[in-house]
Order: sequence, then structure tokens, then C-alpha cells
Amino acid sequence: MKRLMYLLPLGIFLVLAGYFAVGLTLNPRDMPSVLIDQEVPPFDLKPIRGYEKGFSSEDLKGQVTLVNVFGSWCISCLAEHPMLMEIKRRELVPIYGIDWRERDPEAGPRWLAKRGDPYTLIGDDPESKAAIAFGVTGAPETFFVDKRGFIRYKHVGPVTPENWESTLWPLVQELRKQ
Repeated sequence: MKRLMYLLPLGIFLVLAGYFAVGLTLNPRDMPSVLIDQEVPPFDLKPIRGYEKGFSSEDLKGQVTLVNVFGSWCISCLAEHPMLMEIKRRELVPIYGIDWRERDPEAGPRWLAKRGDPYTLIGDDPESKAAIAFGVTGAPETFFVDKRGFIRYKHVGPVTPENWESTLWPLVQELRKQ
């Protein structure tokens, strides 16, 4: 009986250690979205300052598109911006932007004026209405939307040349075939 009393805590410890070990091997960026294979949630965003047209869920139908959530305050958005500009320059796929949680309404337009504007349309989302509808947890996040307006993939973190070539561009090409 005494031996069992020593083995029970050891067994519990080993089971918990196993769960923690598996958890440490998982990538925290691989956060599945409940919206995968669901229609883009309805939203209608006003334009950012200095822009004529806003951005709504209706704009995403008829072609494969990317929806990129960014903010001028976001350091990772700054890191991914050259790649977005390259995608636009090469006309690979239309990119729509959600300017998320800007405290200063001039910050987003200023940021884009300085760095370039890769977006087909941009919506202003200071109160996170569209971001909440998409289930955004941080910026940048990029959603890949098919021709029917269904979300097919969520990329968390910056779009880089490496992940664009290995995963994201092949996904765009596959979605165009559907």
C-alpha cells in the first residue's frame, strides 16, 4: 500500500508532463478559425480618411481575394508590408485591407502614404466590428477568400516571401481552379 502511495503522484506527474510536452511542440500561430469554409461575415466599413470608398463583405465575391488586417501601430505589419507591395506590383491577387484599432484617424492614411498602398479597398475598423466578426486575435492576420465569398484559410502573422512561396501562393492558385 505504501508503494502505491508513492507511485500515484509519480503517475499523475508523468501524465501531466506528457500533456505539457505535447503542448510545447505545437505552434501558437496555428490557431484554427471557426470561420474556415464559412461565408465571410457581413460587414460594411467606412473608408479611412482621404479615401473615397470603404470596404464591405460584398466586395469579396467573384474572385479569389485576400483580406489583410493591419494597423499603423503594428510592428509585424511593418515587416510584412514589402511583401504585400510585391504581391500588388506583380498583380497576383487583390488585397483588401481592414485598418484595425487606430486611435488617430490620420495614422493609417499617413502610414500608407509613407510606405505605399497595396490594397484594392480599405475599411476603417476603429471599434473592431469587422475584426470581431472575422475572429481576429491580433495583427497582422490575412484571410484567403474564394470566388463565392467563403473563407478558406487564415494566416496569422506576417506574410513573408518564404510562406508566400511555400504555402500561400499555391493556395491562391488552387482556389482559382475551384
